[in-house]
Amino acid sequence: MDTLYIAMTGAHAILQRQTVTANNLANANTTGFRADEAQFSALPVYGQGLPTRAYTATMNQSVDFQSGPVVHTGRPLDVAVNGQGWLAVQGPGGQEAYTRDGNLQISGQGILTTATGHPVLGVNGAPISLPPMQSLVIGADGVVSGVPVGSQPDAVMAINQIKLVNPPEKTLQKGADGLFQTSGGKSAPENANVVLEPGALEGSNVNPVNSMIQMLQDSRQFEIQTKLMQTVSQDQQSATQLLVVP
Repeated sequence: MDTLYIAMTGAHAILQRQTVTANNLANANTTGFRADEAQFSALPVYGQGLPTRAYTATMNQSVDFQSGPVVHTGRPLDVAVNGQGWLAVQGPGGQEAYTRDGNLQISGQGILTTATGHPVLGVNGAPISLPPMQSLVIGADGVVSGVPVGSQPDAVMAINQIKLVNPPEKTLQKGADGLFQTSGGKSAPENANVVLEPGALEGSNVNPVNSMIQMLQDSRQFEIQTKLMQTVSQDQQSATQLLVVP
């Protein structure tokens, strides 16, 4: 029975890792996506006669913070974070959150948002609101400027500046929506060293080939665990029959 439970915990852990890998693979083309990493550990069972047994324990899920490839698009509202750093946006609950998704849009209400609809925050911590514009550009320092409707073509004015931050990676937690927040829920300070690359987008850091290989390996390992459970069950039935007194 001990072997059965050990195999069961192993199979459960493999299913969890497959879920994480499948989600990564589904986001291989998501702008600025950071891959999740499933981590497990062997947990010894303590007690009289038990130290030789170890179960598979699920550890906290971690994130791969490695940068993804940068693709130049030439679109004025596309920005990629060059190196470390994040764009500050407003999360679903109104809290400050962080993303590397620089595929920016302008909503019908004139709010600068990400492609998923999260308002981009300015240095004042409020969503960036834009007047009707003839043209719009975003600088490497996050300054949003352009020519308002009705103005001369050379009447370029600075409207706002995107809040760029770079909190320590160990303090960041990833939500189900793909946005990051600090572990304490506090807003990270603006960081002037974060630089944007205008007219470009950062791709996902997921390696599709490695993810497919991982899924194949997990499938084989899961099959081994299930076969082990079947063998233990068959051995138990055989042992029970041998103990039956005729």
